Amino acid sequence: MINAPHYSAAGVKQTHAFALPVELFDGIVNEDVLHLSVKVHLNNQRQGTASTKTRAEVSGGGRKPWKQKGTGRARAGSTRAPHWRGGGVAFGPTPRSYRNDLPKKVRQLARRSALNARAREGMLHVVEPFSMSAPKTQTLLGLLEKLSLEGKKTLILTAGSKMAVYLSARNVPHLAVLPFSDASAYDILHADALVIESAALGADAGAEAAEEAPVAKKAKAAPRAKKVAVEGDAPKAKRAKSKKESE
Repeated sequence: MINAPHYSAAGVKQTHAFALPVELFDGIVNEDVLHLSVKVHLNNQRQGTASTKTRAEVSGGGRKPWKQKGTGRARAGSTRAPHWRGGGVAFGPTPRSYRNDLPKKVRQLARRSALNARAREGMLHVVEPFSMSAPKTQTLLGLLEKLSLEGKKTLILTAGSKMAVYLSARNVPHLAVLPFSDASAYDILHADALVIESAALGADAGAEAAEEAPVAKKAKAAPRAKKVAVEGDAPKAKRAKSKKESE
């Protein structure tokens, strides 16, 4: 089991460490999956709007510059060939999509690996839930100073959306605030340190365990009860018996 330093919302260090949930913090850091996840994230940020014109798209060049033979110069059919000034571009970029997708389980593995990497480096801190009723940047900076994170690129992960915490960190360049469920592997690796609310860890671990739990099979239907003779059927049975005896 991996433990992390535990602090109150005011920055007072608790006597006991916080036991991180095993579902998320198993100590495994898959570097190949982390590299793939970061590469896909950066590819998805590309706009892909670079565009050039080929010799067929450049205006002009419809007339042959000079006759084919007799001038002593190289033959030419258009002034818009790629080697001419003002001509088209050969093999230039055209608008395209750089988007890639990763399977859900690969994304989950990358996220767990990023969390384990920060925990292994000792750059993961757990704090009690924030109780801010209004934005206060100095209060948040004071908390980070007590955690020895002043000036470091820090990602604060909250239990759900907390607008007061977000607004408190919005005007600080090296701070970012996200709900714990929305943080990707890239967001975690982009920050040098993590500050996570304790409620977020408990809620997310339970949700992921429930998501990966196998669906219970439906119970088999109870077998039908055998038909039991009732009193109304008794006369029929007697008549059948007397008929057999008479024969």
